[in-house]
Amino acid sequence: MAERTHLTPRQKYGEELRRRRLAAGMTQQELAEKVICSHTLISHIEAGRRLPQPEDARRLDQVLGADGWFERWLLDLENRYADHFAEAAELEQQAVEIKEYAATLVPGLLQTETYARAVFRAFSPNYRAEELERRVVNRIERARVLDNPASPVVWTVLCEGVLRRRVGGGAAMAHQLGEIADHAEAGRIRLHVIPFSTGAHALMESMVSLMTFADMAPAAYVEGLLTGQLMDEPSRVRNCQAAYYLALGDALSHRQSLALVRAAAREHEHGERVQHP
Repeated sequence: MAERTHLTPRQKYGEELRRRRLAAGMTQQELAEKVICSHTLISHIEAGRRLPQPEDARRLDQVLGADGWFERWLLDLENRYADHFAEAAELEQQAVEIKEYAATLVPGLLQTETYARAVFRAFSPNYRAEELERRVVNRIERARVLDNPASPVVWTVLCEGVLRRRVGGGAAMAHQLGEIADHAEAGRIRLHVIPFSTGAHALMESMVSLMTFADMAPAAYVEGLLTGQLMDEPSRVRNCQAAYYLALGDALSHRQSLALVRAAAREHEHGERVQHP
């Protein structure tokens, strides 16, 4: 009983689901079929790794006769992130390996405070200062996953356009690229840039984040304007992985990429056009 006091609210939510499922005499697979979701999702919820979507919570209440418990308590577990990214943000913190491709802007895990603030200002022209700062803090908090020098292993593939787009001004962009280069030089991330000269490549339609875990199946996340999709279906994740490796084959080497990022940082700092080293 003493052990339960150390459970997080999400783990307690999962424990309640497990308790009610067992009381109803159902396996995870049987519950998943009745709720119309994957067996994997039920497993993740019970382990406190993920939360159901509101419609899934409503179906859990109906199937288990929980009188609205799961839907009501879901509201109390409000995410710090946009709904479409919330589950991916949770999984990101548990990953042992993250492979990212960024098509238009620096990945959230690598954004500096100034860069992130400029991104949020551009997205919300009528922003409130306190709301903008909350978003910036949440984004910077994500980067703490990089404080551990050993895990997760991080691969970052950037489109050359990410280096050229001057977000937040020349000085801010120079600092941002300098931070990325520092991580790469220190061995914290593996860095590759896909130059414009490559032309078409396998990931040009979308950003993607591939996450691998110690105790569960890998997942992939893609995102667009006000929308995102987390995928854990094995065949779809494998297709995303295949596209990533195809694009990686078209990228500059780690050494060449590091040199290009350093050169781009210097040129932003001096207000020059970014050129290949």
